[in-house]
Amino acid sequence: MKKVLYSLLIIGMLAACSQPPAEDHDPSIGVIPQPVSLRPESGHLHLGTTVTVVAPQAAHTAARSLEDFFTTRKITTTMLTESNAPDRVALQLAPNDSLGAEGYTLTVDKNGIAVSAPTPAGLFYGVQTLQQLVSEFNEVPFVTITDYPRFAYRGLHLDVCRHMFPPEFIKRYIDLLAYHKYNRFHWHLTDDQGWRIEIKKYPKLQEVAAFRNETVIGHASTSTRDKATYDGKRYGGFYTQDEIKEIVKYAADRHVTIIPEIEMPGHALAALTAYPAIGCTGGPYQTGRTWGVFDDVYCAGKEETFAFQEGVLDEVMELFPSQYIHIGGDECPKTKWEKCPHCKKRMKENNLKDTHALQSYFIQRIEKYLNSKGRSIIGWDEILEGGLAPNATVMSWRGEEGGIAAAKENHDVIMTPVGWCYFDYYQDTAKTEPLAIGGFVPVSKVYSYEPVPPQLTPEQAKHILGAQANLWTEYITSSDYVEYMMYPRACAMAEVVWSPKESRNYNDFLQRMDAHFKRLDSRKVNSAKHIQKDIEKVPADTKKK
Repeated sequence: MKKVLYSLLIIGMLAACSQPPAEDHDPSIGVIPQPVSLRPESGHLHLGTTVTVVAPQAAHTAARSLEDFFTTRKITTTMLTESNAPDRVALQLAPNDSLGAEGYTLTVDKNGIAVSAPTPAGLFYGVQTLQQLVSEFNEVPFVTITDYPRFAYRGLHLDVCRHMFPPEFIKRYIDLLAYHKYNRFHWHLTDDQGWRIEIKKYPKLQEVAAFRNETVIGHASTSTRDKATYDGKRYGGFYTQDEIKEIVKYAADRHVTIIPEIEMPGHALAALTAYPAIGCTGGPYQTGRTWGVFDDVYCAGKEETFAFQEGVLDEVMELFPSQYIHIGGDECPKTKWEKCPHCKKRMKENNLKDTHALQSYFIQRIEKYLNSKGRSIIGWDEILEGGLAPNATVMSWRGEEGGIAAAKENHDVIMTPVGWCYFDYYQDTAKTEPLAIGGFVPVSKVYSYEPVPPQLTPEQAKHILGAQANLWTEYITSSDYVEYMMYPRACAMAEVVWSPKESRNYNDFLQRMDAHFKRLDSRKVNSAKHIQKDIEKVPADTKKK
């Protein structure tokens, strides 16, 4: 990332440091994720009722975030390009090679508040930390912070195919993601149960593939769907291209890159329902009404399939500037390919020994097309089967083995193993928990995750770009339920991908979460509170020395 020289952000407030408030409260300094270095000092600054933000255009995202926050605290903010007022937020050039592309420093003392960063992203993250420092009484503790992330890729995922959420909630999801210093939003947009992105070249994707006739009731899977019962209600919808453009810009303004996922060659039942000719049998098909894996996938032997994929991807690339396009590649049964004359012909003509090699052919062909457009692919770890595409990045979900194998082959990896990073799993064993897919991933287990496997050499470990938490929504029907499943587990994962490995300590995290819950509550986040009982058991001072 090109470094942008940045300035000190200095805040002086109407109420001087020498004039304490009527009540002397000690604000919390429980920052999430934990900074690289945080040195508390004695004393605090009390904010007045007016703040002038002096910022050049290049700093507008950080300044706007600060202005929005102050508004929630009933502090009036004036935006200027220059001012010598004592109650100002001023920006000046502040290069600092030691902070990397996303780091910052933050100082609060009797002279005010200073945030320094070499890039707009770093300044934005410094402002997020500043927001956490401000107490409910608009007091800021004296503190000196130096901070930068451990990993370049820090992601949260959301599946909107099984259940869809309105654009305004997607923006809120991004707000919370950015607040916790994540920088990637993996948006899962197509699957068996619904196609959620408008593609103008293929209008039936909106008219047909975006809807299913009904939805299964209760638990269901590939093996149990024959016994399933359904609600009889048509379900669906999609995001228009205008909505997507707005959301992409909204994310970029918060230094979040959206990575779209367009599933192939499996998880294709909705698309096949709209365009049956690109399936092996020609249909008829029906958009998935239940969960699990379906045998009907895109036909790898027909040229029409690849023409369709390229047409879809052309429009996806127009909407999403991300370097990465996620193409899925997971859970693709080969049953129909093994019987399909078109697939058999493709295999013979290309000397492919089996259908796993045929899937590799499919993925490599799509990768070659995207590479020709200046883009790169990410795929789930099944893309290793039959031979990995030359430039692919692997998202390792079935465990860490796929990521380890890919890193050893000098491919970049994003770790997202199911045992630590799947937030659709239960987070508590109580029978009163709302319906979830199964499994058990409590906050403590999320926090314990280490993305760099010990089997890797230092050179191989450089291919671990970071980690990501995933939320699949088969059983998650509302935005409140999304937040319940994400938080506070997303707070724990934020620390895994941002904070130094050697400084992480679960009891210390619990202490800081005690304060952070109040911040989430102030934002009306429907967070789960299971760890409150663990917070109450933590000794007064357990911070790792």
